[in-house]
Amino acid sequence: MNVRFTIPGEPKGKARPRVFMNKEGRSQAITPKETLSYENLVKWVYQNTQDATKLEGEIEARIVAMYPIPKSMTKKNRQLIDEGKLHPTKKPDLDNVAKIVLDSLNGIAYSDDSQIVKLTVEKYYSVNPRVEVMLYEVEQKK
Repeated sequence: MNVRFTIPGEPKGKARPRVFMNKEGRSQAITPKETLSYENLVKWVYQNTQDATKLEGEIEARIVAMYPIPKSMTKKNRQLIDEGKLHPTKKPDLDNVAKIVLDSLNGIAYSDDSQIVKLTVEKYYSVNPRVEVMLYEVEQKK
């Protein structure tokens, strides 16, 4: 079983939770609203995908983050982008993009993200910013 879907808009990374002490003197962690909002978007897009189903067994994930081309980009650099020779080096980091997507799909696309045995994450520029996600059930050799 394979599932492919696209999250519209600029890629977001998983932000660290804010930790503070409550009135009882215990530490409490609050997930930033922007992170919660993006996680909900990922869930919504997945659930509205035609082949959305819960994957079983080992899973391979491929995530392609497409960043907007900066308006200040020179013609020379735009040419390099078109040739696939120039990639974004801006935030968010690839690991945080993968984390927000994979954590969002926990319990929806698969039982637990520990099922993911292979992960490929890439960054590119595009006139249409988005995150493309592909999930594949890995066939086990007998």
